[in-house]
Amino acid sequence: MSINKEDLLRFDQRPQNHCFACGIANPDGLQIEFLLDADRSVYGFPVIPARYDGYPGHVHGGIIATLLDEVMSKSVRAKGFTAVTRHIEVDYLRPVPSSTPLRIEGRVTHNEGRKHWTEGKVIDKDGKLLARGKALFLEVTRPETEGGNR
Repeated sequence: MSINKEDLLRFDQRPQNHCFACGIANPDGLQIEFLLDADRSVYGFPVIPARYDGYPGHVHGGIIATLLDEVMSKSVRAKGFTAVTRHIEVDYLRPVPSSTPLRIEGRVTHNEGRKHWTEGKVIDKDGKLLARGKALFLEVTRPETEGGNR
């Protein structure tokens, strides 16, 4: 399936966000911009710099897991839920090259109460599946802080 970036909506991100994966305000992070399609699936198109290599020329496995965790987390948020990762599985299918365009995809596959199951993919520029993941996210509520701020 071909994805046209122009057909996707920008996923809102806060400018003060310091998240390692998506934080615009984190100069050491990946700063991935996320986009949404009509069914609220989430896409990102990162180029992971060589400073995040494991083996030279290939993205470290921990960064690959981060990509999957983040895109799946965003898919839950895109459905209107605030949730945290409870369990994640990652299948490393092929080496993921660094310094080259990638596509990451995430979607919610099932909801049951506070539980949200997701799937994610890391795909190369030629459409080859490099890694995939599944995760369970648990919905959380934030406690009120002093002064009523959230």
